[in-house]
Amino acid sequence: MTSILIVEDEDRIASFVRKGLTANGFATTVVTSGRDAVDYALTGGFDLMVLDLGLPDEDGFSVLRRMREMGADLPVVILTARDGVRDTVTGLEIGADDYMTKPFRFEELLARIRLRLRSDRGGDTTVLRAGGLALDLRTRRASTGAGTIDLTAREFALLEMFLRHHDQVLSRQQILSQVWGYDYDPGSNVVDVYIRTLRKKIGGRYIETVRGMGYRLAG
Repeated sequence: MTSILIVEDEDRIASFVRKGLTANGFATTVVTSGRDAVDYALTGGFDLMVLDLGLPDEDGFSVLRRMREMGADLPVVILTARDGVRDTVTGLEIGADDYMTKPFRFEELLARIRLRLRSDRGGDTTVLRAGGLALDLRTRRASTGAGTIDLTAREFALLEMFLRHHDQVLSRQQILSQVWGYDYDPGSNVVDVYIRTLRKKIGGRYIETVRGMGYRLAG
């Protein structure tokens, strides 16, 4: 199982990222200090690090520099509130593989993590399938027996989540937190709206409503 090291001292964000990655099949470990981040990275037991810059004991840039100097070559995705161009450039120049700013949407973080893991391993699954439905992760298009279907970014993320959890019941809250982000209004009906739209595109037989529980991809 792919293992992700989350370096984040804000409990709410660390918990959100951990839950989302765990739900998508990753093993996760959370640390809250720069010292622990370097120690864990050097064990060789992780496939990627998600790194916050504002750590309590040292700056994330310092953590990244020390890691690289000591031979830790795992991919690093910086996740930070710092949105200046200088910070972005600095992070990439000293060895980060990607740079995201907060607030963020989980779907984008997940996509960037998967991209870095594929690049690091030289390949990965590029098409998800269930029954007669397929989703190409490179072209971001779905296909059924009726042909190819163009998707919006949100529709793509929603369908990807269903395909990765084929035949599992997903609650509205699970879908909302993973596809729309930790800061989205939990009272919104946006999940139901997008599922109706997705059904129109791919056909109504794939996504089932499980009364009182949520939705399930069948087929």
